[in-house]
Amino acid sequence: MRTEDPGWTVSADVVVVGSGIAGLTTALEARKAGRVLLVTKTRLSDSATAWAQGGIAAALGPEDSPEQHLRDTLVAGVGLCDEDAVRTLVTEGPRRVRELVELGAEFELTPNGDIALTREGGHHRDRIAHSGGDQTGKEISRALLEALAAVREDPQIEVVEHALVTDILTDAAGRACGVVLHVIGAGRQSGVGAALGRAVVLATGGLGQVYASTTNPPVSTGDGVAAALRAGAEVADLEFVQFHPTVLWLGRSAKGQQPLISEAVRGEGAVLRDVEGRRFMKGRHELAELAPRDVVAKGVVTAMAETGAEHVWLDARHLGRTFLEERFPTIVARCRSYGIDPATDLVPVAPAQHYASGGVRTDRRGRTSVPGLYACGEVSCTGVHGANRLASNSLLEGLVWGHRIAEDLASSLGDAHPGDPVERDGPVGLLDADARPFVQSAMTAGAGVVRSESSLTTLAARLASLATDPAADGMTPDSWETTNLHTVAVTLGRHAAMREETRGGHWREDFPDRDDARWRGHLVSVVDPDGVLTTTYEPM
Repeated sequence: MRTEDPGWTVSADVVVVGSGIAGLTTALEARKAGRVLLVTKTRLSDSATAWAQGGIAAALGPEDSPEQHLRDTLVAGVGLCDEDAVRTLVTEGPRRVRELVELGAEFELTPNGDIALTREGGHHRDRIAHSGGDQTGKEISRALLEALAAVREDPQIEVVEHALVTDILTDAAGRACGVVLHVIGAGRQSGVGAALGRAVVLATGGLGQVYASTTNPPVSTGDGVAAALRAGAEVADLEFVQFHPTVLWLGRSAKGQQPLISEAVRGEGAVLRDVEGRRFMKGRHELAELAPRDVVAKGVVTAMAETGAEHVWLDARHLGRTFLEERFPTIVARCRSYGIDPATDLVPVAPAQHYASGGVRTDRRGRTSVPGLYACGEVSCTGVHGANRLASNSLLEGLVWGHRIAEDLASSLGDAHPGDPVERDGPVGLLDADARPFVQSAMTAGAGVVRSESSLTTLAARLASLATDPAADGMTPDSWETTNLHTVAVTLGRHAAMREETRGGHWREDFPDRDDARWRGHLVSVVDPDGVLTTTYEPM
C-alpha cells in the first residue's frame, strides 16, 4: 500500500505479527530458532483469543479419542477438510493443551482433579475444556502473556505494540524478508518503519470487520490476508464465512462488534425457539441445537423468514439462576447490562459474522506459497476447517500450528538468507476511511448468511465503484484498514460468486444443494506482480 518511506529499521531472525494464541505461542517457541520480534496492532492483550468464551477442543476424556475428534471435524467441514491436517490437529492437540496447563493456564476441574469437559455443536463427545465459566480465551491469553512477561528481559525477544503492519517485504527472489509497519504514539520508534527478518509469521486474526455486524474485536480488519495477497501469497476458501447463530440481537441499528452468546450455553441445555415459541431445531438435525454452526445458523435464518421476525429466542430459563451465574458469569452480566436476564427472560439472538474458515493457504508446517512467510491462527487456511469450523477447534489450531511453525523455524532458519527488500511496482492506492461503512453494508447485503447471483453481482459492482477513489484523508491507519477490508471483500465476493453450490458456511439461495461433482475442491486466489487478482478452482 501507499505509505511514507520507512524512517527507521529494526532486525530480528523472526518477525511474528499478532498476539493471540497463535502469535504468542509461535513467539515463545520460536526463541529456540533465533531472535524474535513480536509485533501487535494495539496492546498485547487486545486479541480475538481473549474474547473466546466456549473453550478449546481436545480428546482429553477417557471415553474420547483423536479418531472420534477427527470424525466430528471432517463432518463439520463438509468434505473439504485436509484429512492429514485434521489428524495432525487432533493427535497433537491433547499434548498441547496439557502443556498450557503446565504453563499456568487454569481450566475448570472435576472433583478428582481432571480437566472438566463439556460439549458444543457438532461434537459427539464432551471434549471442550473451559475456564472461568465462559472466559476460556481470556485465561489462555493470561497464561501466555505471563509466560511472555517472564522472558521479556530475554534478548531473544522484543515486543512492539500499537503497530499496524501495512505490507510484507520481499526480496528480488520473492522471499519474505520483513514487514512495513506504522507505530502509533510514544515509544522507541514511531511512524512508518521496517522490521527485517529471515522469516515472517502472520498471526493477525480474522476479517470480521468487513461485515456490519460481527463478534470480532475492532482490530479484526483482515490485515494479514490483504498483506499476504499483495505479497503474492495464495489465499484459499475465503467464501466459507462462519456466522455464529446466537449473537445477542440489539436492534437493526446495532453495528460493529456484537455480544456473543456462546454455543456452550446450548451445550448445557439451552434451546432455540422462534418468536411464536416453537422449538424449530428439533427435527432439522439429529443434534438439534448442537448441530454444526452452519446448520444452526441456517435454521435460525429460516425460522426468522418463516415468522417475519428479525431474531429468534434462546431459552435458558430452565437451567436456573445459580447455574447460569456460575457457568456463564460474563454472558449473564452482559445480557443484564442490556436489561435481559437469561434466568427469567428469553434472550433475543440472530446470526452475525464470527469466523473465517479460509485464509492464507499453508502446508502442515505453516508455510505459505511465499518462501519465508508463515501463517497460523484465523488468518491461515491450514485445511483443518474445510467449509465450516467445528466449534472450539480454532484455539487448538492456533496452539498446534504455532508449535509446528516454531519447530520448522528451528530446523530451517539457518539456511534462510533473504536479500534486501525490493518494492513491487505500482503501490496500491488507498481508500478514504469514510468508505468503511459502505464496504461493510455492501458485504452484509451481498455476501452475508444467504447469497445469490443477484446479491453477489450487486456486491461486485458496489465494491468496484470504490476501487479508484483517492484517500481524501491521506495515509492514516484508518485508510490502511479500510483498504485492507476492501481487498478482502473483493476476494471473498469473487469466491462466493464462483462457488455455485451450498456447502458449510456458504449458502447460495439459487444453488441450494451441495454439488460434489463440480465443487468438491478449493478456490484459490493470488495477486500477480502486475497487481491482477486471479482465482482458480482446484479439485480435491
